[in-house]
Amino acid sequence: MQAHDVKEILIDKTVIAERVDSLVDEIVAAGQSTDLVVIGILKGSFMFLADLMRSLHRHEIHPRIDFLTLSSYGEESTSSGTVKIEHDIRENLENANVLIVDDILDTGRTLAFTKALLLARGAQTVHSCVLLDKKTRRAIEFEADFKGFEIADDFVVGYGLDYANLHRELPHIAKVNFH
Repeated sequence: MQAHDVKEILIDKTVIAERVDSLVDEIVAAGQSTDLVVIGILKGSFMFLADLMRSLHRHEIHPRIDFLTLSSYGEESTSSGTVKIEHDIRENLENANVLIVDDILDTGRTLAFTKALLLARGAQTVHSCVLLDKKTRRAIEFEADFKGFEIADDFVVGYGLDYANLHRELPHIAKVNFH
C-alpha cells in the first residue's frame, strides 16, 4: 500500500445527505417501486444504500434488499478489468423491478456485468443508482440511471469507499493524495 493522506474533502456530509434525498425523489418519480428489489454492491455501497433506504421510507416504499459482493480492485488503486462474484444474492428476481446501488461508476464494467446478470436471472427491469460518476474512466459504454455527483479522475474514499479497505468510515468524500 502506498503512503497517502485523505485531508482534502471533496463532498461534505451535508451535501451528500441532501443529494441522497433528491435521488430518492427521482427514483420514486420514475415509477419503478412496485415489487422493488434493491441490490447493494458491497462493500462500497453500504452507507449510501442505508441512507437511500431510510429516505425511501418517506415515500412508504418497502423494498426487498439483498447484497452482491463483487471484486475488481483487490488492494490496488486501479481495476483489474475482471469482475468476480465473491458473494451472490439470495432474492428471487423473477419479474421484479431491480435497483442496483453502487458507490462509484468508473470503468462501467461492474455495473454492466451486474445488470446483465440480474436480467438473465429474470428481473423485469434493472436500473442503477450510483453515488459518484467518474466519466473520464469509462472503459465500456454504460450510464447509470440515477447519479449523485460527477467527479474528476481522482481516487476518493469515505462514505463507504475505500483504499485497501481503509477510510470507509469517513462521513464525507475525500481525495486520496498519494506520496
